[in-house]
Amino acid sequence: MRYYLGLDNGGTSTKAALFTADGKETGVCSVDTAMLTPRPGFVERDMEEMWQANCCVIRSALKQTGADPADVAGIGICGHGKGLYLWGRDGRPARNGIISTDNRAYEYPQHWRKDGTEKKAFQKTCQKILSCQPVALLAWLRDHEPEVMPEIQWVFECKDYVRFRLTGKAGAELTDISGTSLLNLHTRDYDDELLKMFGLESIRNALPPLCRSAEVFGYVTEQAARDCGLREGTPVIGGMFDIDACALAAGVTDERNLCMIAGTWSINEYLRREAVMNGSVLMNSLFCLPEYYLIEESSPTSAGNHAWFLRQLLPELHRTAKAEGKSAYKIMDGWVTEIPPEEFVPVFLPFLLASNVHPNARGAFVGMTASHTRKHLCRSIYEGIVFSHRYHFEKLMRSWPAGKPACIRLAGGAAHSTVWVQMFADVMGLPVETVTANETGAMGCAIAVAAAIGDDPSLSAAAARMCNVSTRAEPDPKVRDIYDKKYALYRRTIHCLDGLWPQMQALIEEEKS
Repeated sequence: MRYYLGLDNGGTSTKAALFTADGKETGVCSVDTAMLTPRPGFVERDMEEMWQANCCVIRSALKQTGADPADVAGIGICGHGKGLYLWGRDGRPARNGIISTDNRAYEYPQHWRKDGTEKKAFQKTCQKILSCQPVALLAWLRDHEPEVMPEIQWVFECKDYVRFRLTGKAGAELTDISGTSLLNLHTRDYDDELLKMFGLESIRNALPPLCRSAEVFGYVTEQAARDCGLREGTPVIGGMFDIDACALAAGVTDERNLCMIAGTWSINEYLRREAVMNGSVLMNSLFCLPEYYLIEESSPTSAGNHAWFLRQLLPELHRTAKAEGKSAYKIMDGWVTEIPPEEFVPVFLPFLLASNVHPNARGAFVGMTASHTRKHLCRSIYEGIVFSHRYHFEKLMRSWPAGKPACIRLAGGAAHSTVWVQMFADVMGLPVETVTANETGAMGCAIAVAAAIGDDPSLSAAAARMCNVSTRAEPDPKVRDIYDKKYALYRRTIHCLDGLWPQMQALIEEEKS
């Protein structure tokens, strides 16, 4: 039997999945990885624990399926974009990794926006600057942890660090590094003038050599083979940004469909042969199909809020469901169906991790009364997350070619909920399709492995062979007006609270000091 191994390092979990050559998912293992929050707005990860989590899920997936490590034809890795993972000159992590939901550097994009740096850099990077991008985080470290800077050997993104541990070879893969504001997207190379704009000239030699998604970049080392249970010498490809992997697994390989990923982040994206340079979208990055740019609107405002609701406010439901062999998420789906769309529920702002409206905005339920139950709040969560996706979707549509997308391909946790899939279709006013793969990030990696080792002639051919649509939800015209009014209220709530966030942040800063 021939297998492709996909690794997916997300913001909250690490997964390994084995796929047969025809795209069948045969085994999956997942472990949660601890998020360290030493201060408000700081979100970190122990990099050694992260590596051990990858070793654990690989071993478990091999054991679960009974696969011989010699039958693993290749390994692909994806991971959350942005954030920062630094490898030190002493052969160890230089500090904890920083996850993409971190907001410590929020003042740097604001400053660069005011002084014109962002506008100038945009001509090269084709993207606006986020507080969780390496440029902002490195600038923050330069100013607040200056002792770290001289100790940096390599500046990595999440999955590039994992590939380094597997192969011993440092590299920065293009789809990932193109979303960091460290790369000139026109030349597809590093740019010393960009580093000078951000005051980061000192890290130039720590930027790893560039590589492509679907190329064999290295091979599993003897040490990594012992750690992970793999065969020494197994090919490891460049891999990709997880949003590229999910789009690939959802069969988005041309300009017809739009992809939404409802995970920790609200990812909303489509492919285009030219970058959007009018400032109407948050980011352009390089897609794993080299002829395309990935046009992206995103923020950490999606299903991570749903997981928080279950974990923090419904712990007894989680325990009971687990003891009875049921899914707490399926129970919550049932709760949502008990509350009809036309019934008023509190407006939920899904800004627990960060926001897409103000750098200091916070999560909130607005409009609660004594008559509202946990079931009403559950529907609030579902609706608020979908509304946040629509907020991004509307920005993307300003640069979409004539007409509308044929459909939305939905991935992430929400894609496993028929209730949520239908709500996405109703709120967006477009058909929504999901695919058979449960682990779309790992599946995208498997598709890239198939192309990299020559089992398929291209990424597009591999995706066409291995991807299958499983469900399709058509928008219900009877509820369109209801959701339009609720979305308008959501937007109005955001506007009314806009002046509150700086005052709240000032109080938080005062508490820190």
